[in-house]
Amino acid sequence: MTAKVVYEGNLRTRMTHLYSGTEVITDAPLDNQGLAQAFSPTDLVATALGSCMMSIMGIKARDMNLELKGTELEVTKVMASSPRRISEVQVTIKFPPNNFSDKDKTILENSARTCPVAQSLHPDLKQEITFIW
Repeated sequence: MTAKVVYEGNLRTRMTHLYSGTEVITDAPLDNQGLAQAFSPTDLVATALGSCMMSIMGIKARDMNLELKGTELEVTKVMASSPRRISEVQVTIKFPPNNFSDKDKTILENSARTCPVAQSLHPDLKQEITFIW
C-alpha cells in the first residue's frame, strides 16, 4: 500500500504517505463547492507533472555533473467541463544562469517530457511545456 486517505468532512481529505508518514490535505476548489484552503486533487495531478519533470531532470543532471539547484517551475491547470476534467497543464521551467550546451539542454528537455507522470496522463490531456534557459 502506498497511501491512506481519510475523508475529514466538508470536502477535505487527509492523505498519509505510508513510507514516510508525510501528510497532505486536499480541499475541493471554490468553483466546485470547496473552500480552496489547500491543493485540490486536480491541482495535485497538475503539480505532480511539474514535480516529476524536475525530479527526472535532476537525476539526469546529476548523472551529467550538471547543477539544477534553483530551477523553478510554474504550473497552470486548465479545467474543462462535460465531463469536468483537466484539459491542459502548462509547465514553465525557468533555469538559473548556466552554461549548458545545446546537447545538455536537449537531453534535459527530453528527460522532462518523458517523465513517468507525463507518460501516465491521458493523451487527450494537453501538456504545454516551456523551457526558459
